[in-house]
Amino acid sequence: MSTSHTPTIGIIGAGAIGSSFARALAGKGIHATLSNSRGPDSLKDLVRELGPTIQAGTVKEAASKDIVLVAVNWGRLPGALGGLPDFAGRIVIDANNPVEGPPLKPVDLKGRVSSEVFAELVPGARVVKAFNHLLAHLLSSDPAAEGGKRVLFYAGDDAKAKTAVAALINQLGFSGVDLGTLAVGGRMTQFMGGPLAILNLVQFS
Repeated sequence: MSTSHTPTIGIIGAGAIGSSFARALAGKGIHATLSNSRGPDSLKDLVRELGPTIQAGTVKEAASKDIVLVAVNWGRLPGALGGLPDFAGRIVIDANNPVEGPPLKPVDLKGRVSSEVFAELVPGARVVKAFNHLLAHLLSSDPAAEGGKRVLFYAGDDAKAKTAVAALINQLGFSGVDLGTLAVGGRMTQFMGGPLAILNLVQFS
């Protein structure tokens, strides 16, 4: 990712988390390309509502950006990400949780952390786990709460990638908290079972 320009942002998945993330970006005037499996035409109404900084694109277009957030139903991830070019060191934000439903039930990952499974679907990517642990509507609501800032956890194995995601979290008005590696932090925030999943915490400075 170039350091000489504002990173471009792509979103794969326009469900609850993907659209809330897009809404949060739009609220700060940040440009992004939003995509889903049904194609750009299916997103016309949503991008019109979100405003001029969010455009609809194909999954391949969204996946070509500097920072790519992926938020897709767990069982559909292989299909959504299959056939994409190698990410060649670009940053991919894993905003997914290993659940199926409704009714919601955990996917048996044989003891593995979901982000490590996810990383195998995005070859060449520097994966950062983030934007998955809050209820979706809280991502697009005002992060200034009770006189503090709403906390967003993140984790990853690449320090520079985490720094870039932390900058984006701060740009959106949240307080980013680094939980370390994917193996440690990813497990703490994944739903279901992670002790920090769904916690709506506020940090006071």
